[in-house]
Amino acid sequence: MLIALSCDKDNPISFVRKNPQCRIITTPHAPESSTPIYSQPALPSRKQAFKKGECCQPPLTSDIFRPVAQKNSFTFKLSEPQQKDLVRLLGSGNYRPAQVEHTLIAADGSDCRIALYKSGKCLVQGKGAQDWVQFTLEPNILGEARIGYEDVLDPDLIAAHMGIDESGKGDFFGPLVIAAVYTDEAIVERFREMNVRDSKTITSDRKAEELAHDIRKLLGERFALVSIGPRAYNRLYASMRNVNRILAWGHARAIENLLEKVPGCPRAVSDQFGPARQIQQALMKKGRSIKLEQRPRAESDPAVAGASILARAGFLHALQQMQKKYNLPVPKGASAQVQETAVKLVKAHGPQVLLDAAKCHFKTADEVLAKAALDRSALGPEGQATSKTMQR
Repeated sequence: MLIALSCDKDNPISFVRKNPQCRIITTPHAPESSTPIYSQPALPSRKQAFKKGECCQPPLTSDIFRPVAQKNSFTFKLSEPQQKDLVRLLGSGNYRPAQVEHTLIAADGSDCRIALYKSGKCLVQGKGAQDWVQFTLEPNILGEARIGYEDVLDPDLIAAHMGIDESGKGDFFGPLVIAAVYTDEAIVERFREMNVRDSKTITSDRKAEELAHDIRKLLGERFALVSIGPRAYNRLYASMRNVNRILAWGHARAIENLLEKVPGCPRAVSDQFGPARQIQQALMKKGRSIKLEQRPRAESDPAVAGASILARAGFLHALQQMQKKYNLPVPKGASAQVQETAVKLVKAHGPQVLLDAAKCHFKTADEVLAKAALDRSALGPEGQATSKTMQR
């Protein structure tokens, strides 16, 4: 079925969202200055595969399209032509220039900020982000509808699988936490209602912890958490000398642990951090039959997004426990404040406290020891391994 709409008479985006079984085409008399209109293929029902001979009538709209939960953060990877189009768009109209590091251009629109990074990533944030994406970015830059059409554009998103992500990799203090989360169509639908998304887009730790609580309540037993504490992490790094190998080992353990609870899970998705064979080699008998997928920006997958939130909450909990143990605030990252806290720990408990509190291959460890008039030899055998960038 095709519906022809004039650019200057009707709103095609609103129409296709109300009638997603239809396609949109432009009419010959549409003025050149009109907002460009895209063509969206007729959408098959999720319940009816629309295979030849199985049904002869289009499914009802309610079978295909659900209301989209309002989100306030969106990320898109743009091609070079799309980047140029966006730069032109933001350079005109009612946009106010904004200063954002590492961007080609950034601007504030109506209730949202748009930032185009040098990597080609476009980040849209704010309470008006969803409207701007739907009514400006999609028709003018992307040339296709994406919000609300995720299941059609990528049906694997709602198929049964697990997602794996980690937290704490770049933080001097605390553990490396890896989480694995199982999702199917029903769980993905609830995740969207809960606005589960990449934890890096959640600016409040408290909000991330609250969302993690709700995710655990929804999943029941269908998740796994592997926390590699600083002492174990330093021992592993001394043996493996490679963060990606530790990540692969942790991912493999999380996969194995979740397969104990959901043995029929056919597929595992994670972010790209190294050769997939590293995880495959680390898997034991139970996990060797699962299909592994590594891809950039895997947090767009609902299962990986859920895992990112559980991993972050697990990492934050570990920092809170450290604060109680040492009676000191334990900050995230590897900043000057982190160094200041580490120096206080060393002076109060001795240099080897770093083996129990921090990732000692970081350059930060040497800087902290130097401020305490010590060097790496004070850490003993398990504290001698350093990151490759530090080796001479």
